[in-house]
Amino acid sequence: QVHLVESGGGLVQAGGSLRLSCAASGSIFSSMGWYRQTPGKQRELVARVTRSGNTNYADAVKGRFTISRDNAKSTVYLQMNSLKPEDTAVYYCNVVDFLNTLHWGQGTQVTVAS
Repeated sequence: QVHLVESGGGLVQAGGSLRLSCAASGSIFSSMGWYRQTPGKQRELVARVTRSGNTNYADAVKGRFTISRDNAKSTVYLQMNSLKPEDTAVYYCNVVDFLNTLHWGQGTQVTVAS
């Protein structure tokens, strides 16, 4: 059974930084990533990283966010720098296991104050 534990959200001033972590267990994971959602909007991709280290980012976060993963720990990280108020959202960890099944974390709130 796949289990995801997210951490690292919180309140930060604009221009500040936060680091999100998502520790996964129960399988081997191909793709790992982060999505975010604000009220009334669809969940959107923030960044993803494959097992081999290939990454892709939403245009809105390129140059400010960095995704990485530790395969030995099955953990994915999202380093968020130069945060803006529009980055405020609930951030969800998303992983794909070896059966190509998607799994979601419980979400962690990120609030950027102006």
